[in-house]
Amino acid sequence: MATDNVITIVGNLADDPELRYTPAGAAVANIRVAVNQRFFNKETNQWDDRLDGFFTVNVWRDYAENVADSLHRGTRVMVTGRLRSRSYEDKEGQTRWVTEIEADEVCPSLKWATAKIEKMNRGGSNRGGGGQSDTSWSGAPAPTQAPATEDVPF
Repeated sequence: MATDNVITIVGNLADDPELRYTPAGAAVANIRVAVNQRFFNKETNQWDDRLDGFFTVNVWRDYAENVADSLHRGTRVMVTGRLRSRSYEDKEGQTRWVTEIEADEVCPSLKWATAKIEKMNRGGSNRGGGGQSDTSWSGAPAPTQAPATEDVPF
């Protein structure tokens, strides 16, 4: 992994993961991560949140299936990966550019949740990647109310 193109974000899934398959049969999960910034508002004497943005993250192969099986809308996650820009043609024939994160790691945040980790079975997968899953880990969604001195999840 190149050290000059690494990004790490922490936020909450804005939607459930979208799992699709390429024509060659490779699984790809797309997730949208909402990243918020918390700051103290001196005028109101309270903590406020500001949405910094939504990031589209692509996860590939068996890892994509694990993400789709384990994570859900509202789950607080940490994502590490590489920024990638690509272009496509929209319905009107205009070229559009998007920048996405190609994930190396997607992990549930344990700041306000717990997770049960179960090891993957590494045998016999025809899809490529890390092997067929007999079980998967799951993370509980972050609570809707966070402590006043901490970052508030989406």
